[in-house]
Amino acid sequence: MQDFPEAPGGSAPHVFVTDIETPVLTVEDRHHLARVRRVRTGDLLSVTDGAGSWRWCRFGDELEIAADVEFEAAPDPALAVAFALVKGERPELVVQKLTELGIDVIVPFIADRSVVRWDDSKVSRNRERLEKVAREASMQSRRVRLPVVEAVCEFDSLSRRGFVRADRGGSLRGASGSGLPTALAIGPEGGWSDREALAMPLAVGLGPTVLRAETAAIAGATLMAALRSGIVEPGLSPS
Repeated sequence: MQDFPEAPGGSAPHVFVTDIETPVLTVEDRHHLARVRRVRTGDLLSVTDGAGSWRWCRFGDELEIAADVEFEAAPDPALAVAFALVKGERPELVVQKLTELGIDVIVPFIADRSVVRWDDSKVSRNRERLEKVAREASMQSRRVRLPVVEAVCEFDSLSRRGFVRADRGGSLRGASGSGLPTALAIGPEGGWSDREALAMPLAVGLGPTVLRAETAAIAGATLMAALRSGIVEPGLSPS
């Protein structure tokens, strides 16, 4: 049997399918591969169910299975980043980059000082939009597990879930002193209110400068992912 790469990557396309045993491309994905990526019949691509299972296939009118199903265990610990809603298309940027970095749970929320507030008619529509961004970013970054993009929530639900807030005056160490937490909340550009700071007293810093909300989300996610993967040693984090 032909040898294949041990993980999705390289120049081969990576797509999501509903059934890993009998993979079928969506009309949209097939059109993108054929018309945009110029994938030809017989070209190799990896497919995944978004829940850790994936395999190699060959492109054609129907996908040809080329290798057995592989399984990638969920990363441990799971990482979550919550971010206060920001203006314009910046929520899409945040979700795209957090997905690329490997964040497992992404939670948009409304803070006391949030300027952007989605009404009920926007919540469902925008969640679908952000889920689509996460799916596309997962294909680009060769993820085999789709991140969970939650519906927008209020701040109070975060403090009950063990999130730690990012704050310029916070430490670079988590509660145990071993590095950043696994659930990080990024506030609005207007900063945390006194009420929010009291409700979420533990704070971690992301550096000495004032960051835009989307920059803080990406910086925090980068550090969290680096610590989890072992690229950065927790003991090297400055106090």
